[in-house]
Amino acid sequence: MKLGNSFFHARKKSGLTQEEVAQKLGVSRQTISKWETDETLPDIRQSKKMAVLYNISLDELIKFDVDVKEIEQVIERTNEETESKIDWTAVWGKKYPILLQYQNEVNVPNYEIRLTEMLDELKKEYGYNELDAMLVLKDILAKVWKCP
Repeated sequence: MKLGNSFFHARKKSGLTQEEVAQKLGVSRQTISKWETDETLPDIRQSKKMAVLYNISLDELIKFDVDVKEIEQVIERTNEETESKIDWTAVWGKKYPILLQYQNEVNVPNYEIRLTEMLDELKKEYGYNELDAMLVLKDILAKVWKCP
């Protein structure tokens, strides 16, 4: 994503107009437009002021991704009751059909036994509750999967 696009989406997400941002930063509306269209770049001081105005870090402003931000906010707002109503396998199965097929191909009980042993080990050795142990195991599995 281009830097100007990041500025544009961060401004839109904060609900401000170019005029409002320009006024608060002490520049013209045209300057804001030029920043958002990648014609020019703000200096570091203006960038920092913009980040503060948008209530995000400078790092977040530079690599602002509206889709990722929206997903993060939805996750933060989702409570346990709503989560319990979601069939996560069906939802993720739309993107990854293997999640809807593997039960007929894989000896699931065999893996369940071994995974349960690993979960129990994490709970016993580190005092994790059921959810924390599962999240740790999931995170370890993700790291193993990403390694060459």
